[in-house]
Amino acid sequence: MPAPRPLLLSEHIVRHLRLAVPVMLARAGMIIMVLVDAIMAGRAGVGPLAHYAIALAPHLLVLVLGIGLLVGTIILTAQADGAGRPADCGRVWFVALGMSCGLGLIAALPLLWGETLLLGLGQEAGLAAGGGRALHMFALGMPATLMYIATTFFLEGIGRPKPGMVIALSANLLNAGINWLLITGEMGAPAMGAAGAALGITITRWVMLFALVGYALAMRDAAGYGLRVRPSGIRTLVRKLLRIGAPLSIAAGLESACFSAVATFAGWLGEAPLAAYQIAHGAVTFVFMLAIGLSTATSIRVANAVGRHDRAGMAAAGWTGIGMIAAFAAVMGLAIAFFSGEITALYSRDASVLALAEPLLAIVAVMVVVDGIQAVTLGALRATGDVIFPTITYGLCFWALGMPVAYLLAFEAGAGVAGLLWGLFAALVCALLALVWRFILVARRPVTPL
Repeated sequence: MPAPRPLLLSEHIVRHLRLAVPVMLARAGMIIMVLVDAIMAGRAGVGPLAHYAIALAPHLLVLVLGIGLLVGTIILTAQADGAGRPADCGRVWFVALGMSCGLGLIAALPLLWGETLLLGLGQEAGLAAGGGRALHMFALGMPATLMYIATTFFLEGIGRPKPGMVIALSANLLNAGINWLLITGEMGAPAMGAAGAALGITITRWVMLFALVGYALAMRDAAGYGLRVRPSGIRTLVRKLLRIGAPLSIAAGLESACFSAVATFAGWLGEAPLAAYQIAHGAVTFVFMLAIGLSTATSIRVANAVGRHDRAGMAAAGWTGIGMIAAFAAVMGLAIAFFSGEITALYSRDASVLALAEPLLAIVAVMVVVDGIQAVTLGALRATGDVIFPTITYGLCFWALGMPVAYLLAFEAGAGVAGLLWGLFAALVCALLALVWRFILVARRPVTPL
């Protein structure tokens, strides 16, 4: 059989967009929930926004660690689909679903002691108490969140990202409605502040899980994807998922832990600086989640090529994704810089918070470009099975460089919250350069499916 002709750049871009747009919208739907929570909490006052911000950092850390362990789901599914073994895809999903349930229960445990954790991190008692209540609510949704992510990865791996997109975007209506009831106590509901926002997102995540699992089981070709038989080779699949996921979980955890540590530093500066940091972090996170959507599409296309033993196609798919995110993130950065006043006004009416937050978005406008490119490059690398180098890179860039620089600039140089962001920017530039160099090397090697 003759080898398929190489795709033109325009064809690579079109195939990327078909996958990436729904995935990006799905990721946007998930992060919009968090942003809406922060905005609605901020409208209730500086205190609720600060409580939500300080709770969000440890919540995102344990969530990122769990998601990292599940990333192998999309890689193994996409490689099996690319190799023409669809029945193996369902086996991967069933195993990942069981893993994600267990991981969710484990991830919930530290959040139940949220107030103690925050006090141990040096936060003021009132801030720790409000953040601790929110963390209790986040804990209740951890199993649902990770099981939903595992199901999303399975569907995206077989090229069906639209159900996750529809569910994630639609769920924002439910989340906003619960927030309206619980943050300030409308229609006789208790006024729970930041804890009400966290409870709203938890309830919403359980609804999302049931909807997406129901879709997967009801697919017309579910039997062809192995969803009608009991999975076999569970131990082998668990080992494969952990071999891919454990290093990526550590890498993502190192990055997220650095951001969480910087949020802790912002809390040491006071409520208003912490609230301002949350506004800046929200903008970074929104663009990052869109980048993760493009990163996921890149991973799928690279993994499909690896499954076909197509080295040229693997390299082309990776570079296409990297080029696309560079252009997209640059546009998003310009938009953040241009609409900085409007963005900060969404979160708060407090003059002290606005005065601190608006200048931070000029830094964010540059950060999101670097952050997006390194995220997509990581996605291309992980699809080839190259997971150890990124882990070492993240450890060095974020912990040996980023966090010390952030602390020194914020406290020793007196730059405050802006210094924290510049420290994170230094870490992101370091990671970008290392990962791009690594992909140049990997793209020249023969491909070997996992």
